[in-house]
Amino acid sequence: MSDFKLAPKVYDSPDMEPIRAGFGRGLKHAGELDERVVALCADLTGSVQMDKFAEAFPERFIEVGIAEQNLVTVASGLARAGKIPFTASYAAFSPGRNWEQIKTTAALNDQPVKIVGGHAGLNTGPDGATHQMLEDIALMRVMPNMVVICPGDSVEAEKATLAIAKNGKPSYIRLARDKTPVFSTVDSPFEIGKAYVLKEGKDVTLCGTGTMTYELLVAAEILKKHKIDAEVVHVPTIKPLDEATLLKSVQKTGRVVTAEEAQIAGGLGGAVAECLGEHLPVPVKRLGVMDRYGESGTPREVIEQFGLDGKALAHKIQQFVEKVPQYKKGY
Repeated sequence: MSDFKLAPKVYDSPDMEPIRAGFGRGLKHAGELDERVVALCADLTGSVQMDKFAEAFPERFIEVGIAEQNLVTVASGLARAGKIPFTASYAAFSPGRNWEQIKTTAALNDQPVKIVGGHAGLNTGPDGATHQMLEDIALMRVMPNMVVICPGDSVEAEKATLAIAKNGKPSYIRLARDKTPVFSTVDSPFEIGKAYVLKEGKDVTLCGTGTMTYELLVAAEILKKHKIDAEVVHVPTIKPLDEATLLKSVQKTGRVVTAEEAQIAGGLGGAVAECLGEHLPVPVKRLGVMDRYGESGTPREVIEQFGLDGKALAHKIQQFVEKVPQYKKGY
């Protein structure tokens, strides 16, 4: 049985909270635990939930203005001086605008700069394609030394923030804007580099990250009606990928579906496919944004338009399972 404790109302009116709210709580708590923690923002303090930290520790907060390249360069200098800097902006701008500065000043020098990408994914809704950052997982996953975290809900985001404050590595954490279901609890485990089986099954492994993990839980419930027993694996750490948990699940189920609120090229689906291609070449179906840009609408409208809600995912997974046989060792 899985030791990951799900929220009691996960399938029936779950609590809703923005993932970024958990980051805000976690950053303030990290500041309370370690005076080396500092925060830098690019004129979006409230939007990225750095305001709690700024109010509690004004002497440790720096507003650099709309200057994302300077944001991470200053942070890297602070890290070199012994601080633990968190930098925050919209993901469309950081890492979208300052990837080269992140690479040359933080990652190349292995400095513990924490890159916080707010308003990532389709969840940004009405702001449209220019602000719906869908390429950030791919951008950050290919960068040497970089840890990449995509929390599933606000409770996990708080834990992840505290974890990267202590890991001594350049790290990227991806945050959604709008309220999303809270499926984990304060007692649910979180460790950098670990994936978690939320529901056991035997017919197909469903790997989700960020907001898509909840949608896969919904999809798995729908699939039960079609006599498909799906195993749901939550992957909050995309890099380093928990290959052991993934391979253990796939050895049992023989096929995999990944889901992410991002481009499937280079994202979670890419990471899973690369791992399986080297170690266990089973059939893989990647679900996410398929080589296109976002659209404006309410967050739910956009998620449904891209076929990433639980009902649409269940339909696609059912088609995959009915068409593609399970991998058997030897072929």
